[in-house]
Amino acid sequence: MAMVFINKAIIMQYAHSMTLLTLQQLATTLLIHFGRQMGYTRAKGVDITTARRLLPISLFYNANVAFALASLKGVNIPMYIAIKRLTPLAVLIAGFFSGKGKPTTQVTLSVVLTAVGVLVAAIGDFSFDLPGYTMALTSVFFQTMYLVLVEKSGAEEGLSSIEIMFYNSFLSLPFLLFLIIATGEFPNSLALLLAKSNSFSFLFILLLSLVMGIALNYTMFLCTIVNSALTTTIVGVLKGVGSTTLGFVLLGGVQVHGLNVTGLVINTAGGVWYSYAKYQQKKIKAPKVVMDLEAHRR
Repeated sequence: MAMVFINKAIIMQYAHSMTLLTLQQLATTLLIHFGRQMGYTRAKGVDITTARRLLPISLFYNANVAFALASLKGVNIPMYIAIKRLTPLAVLIAGFFSGKGKPTTQVTLSVVLTAVGVLVAAIGDFSFDLPGYTMALTSVFFQTMYLVLVEKSGAEEGLSSIEIMFYNSFLSLPFLLFLIIATGEFPNSLALLLAKSNSFSFLFILLLSLVMGIALNYTMFLCTIVNSALTTTIVGVLKGVGSTTLGFVLLGGVQVHGLNVTGLVINTAGGVWYSYAKYQQKKIKAPKVVMDLEAHRR
């Protein structure tokens, strides 16, 4: 929740979003590398075969973050969060077509309800910005793809969240460096960064952005591997309640409308319903596993 506000705050002072992403990925790579060298993590070293398999995750991840940061220039925080809440529906559809099977009726309906909330909130957004909406929706597509791939990699490759995060950051660097040069961000972004380096408040927000970005990626990858891509996105819906409420008050640029509030309520109801449906599934599966084990022993 804090990361959305930190990103918005730093983008307002430093508009070079791709350079910010490059700095974050560089910091992540160095932190995990030196952590491994000093024995703080058991993550394995770079393996070329594994790197090739994880390259799509890195590409989708960076595309997601790049479009998300760019969309924040034209979309207010409550509507940005509402649009990102379409991700569970996209993940549900992607999971079905990737062979995960048909979800239960309650899970399906709860996810659809979160999407309906987004549409209701969008109708009440008076500050509608087409380029911003387009970039945010594109970000939803890329987030869906990389979360589905992270879940698959954790299950099939047996990789930990730290290892996936390291490969993701390491593989991102050449792509991002090429992008900031090709788009003309560099060297202007570096010159501006040096010019702002004497501002304590800017450096504090920048450092906070790097640290929080690393923490967010680690917990997000861990949640996806331990649970599922769909659960990660639904957790995002629930944390978005606080973000949206604060977004109406902080950072400005928001005109409150009854439809915004109605959409938020529908969104939240969908998230709570999903949590209840998954809890019920877990309760049903647990006795079945015990019965299967007992039958096997006999």
